[in-house]
Amino acid sequence: MTTPEAEQSQSAPVGEPVPEQAGAEVPSAAGAAAGEGSVREDSGGGVGTGPADGAAPRPEERLERAVRAAEQALIEYEIAVDTFRIEVENFSRLHHQKLGPMYSRLDELDARIAEAKAARTGDPEDIRLADEARARVMPMPGVEELFHGWMDGDGLFPEAAAMLTEQPVRPPQRVRPSEEARKLYRELARKAHPDLAQDDDERKRREEFITRVNAAYSRGDAPLLRELAEEWAAGPAPAERGPSPSEELYARLEWLAQRKELLTLVARELEEGAIGSMLRIAPDDPDRLLDEIADQLLAQVAEREAELAALLGEPDTSAGASGSVES
Repeated sequence: MTTPEAEQSQSAPVGEPVPEQAGAEVPSAAGAAAGEGSVREDSGGGVGTGPADGAAPRPEERLERAVRAAEQALIEYEIAVDTFRIEVENFSRLHHQKLGPMYSRLDELDARIAEAKAARTGDPEDIRLADEARARVMPMPGVEELFHGWMDGDGLFPEAAAMLTEQPVRPPQRVRPSEEARKLYRELARKAHPDLAQDDDERKRREEFITRVNAAYSRGDAPLLRELAEEWAAGPAPAERGPSPSEELYARLEWLAQRKELLTLVARELEEGAIGSMLRIAPDDPDRLLDEIADQLLAQVAEREAELAALLGEPDTSAGASGSVES
């Protein structure tokens, strides 16, 4: 897996996990005024640096080109960040679903081992450690812990809403959706990105559509993404951007630069978080990492059960018991 920051440093200033199209650095207003990053499309679809057909350029023309380049660069970077964010969220949910029972079993065994040692020695320090271990088994949850995995910025996750309404739960099948789903997602995100809207109604339509695209991608639902691609292709074509006053163009560039800075912070938080750090351990196959962690936890459970059996003077049944922990 290539994180947004890593991809950005490896190739273009603004990139995505699978480098299909190089992005351009989001210029500042001062850089745009000096002519940095200015390009133009020629009649053959390429790029150039001068006026077409020898005509004198309009005063705003170079600034408009810089704005268009910055918009595309920002969209590419936002796609990279969103792609990584969905993988982090999927990994977090699957990690909790698959490994949560094992962590709970380990906590219970640690508490029972500490209690057995305290009962054998009667030492006040051992009793204190046993009390602390037992308290860790059933901690008093805070608000964030109560709702962890149940809510996102828009409200309940689909899985939580399904449970509350007694509908079938559809958790993600894999951490990383298939390559087909990833390709469809990136194409749709580029075409329907809300930042390409020309008015409030168009922005609302795009935001609602992208919400559906994100939901389908988070489940790795390639058939639904194909349907959404057909739906977008049949929808109304967005109007082309017309010339804007220089002041508006400068303001647009500044907004794009600020947006890129915000996305960079989001990407850094994702990469440096606990789940993002775990994903970097297995960049090529994050789904396999869950199985490897499960094997390690099963081995730890077996060790704890054997230790507890020895303390209690009971036969060692760890082999059979550990195999009963769900993975």
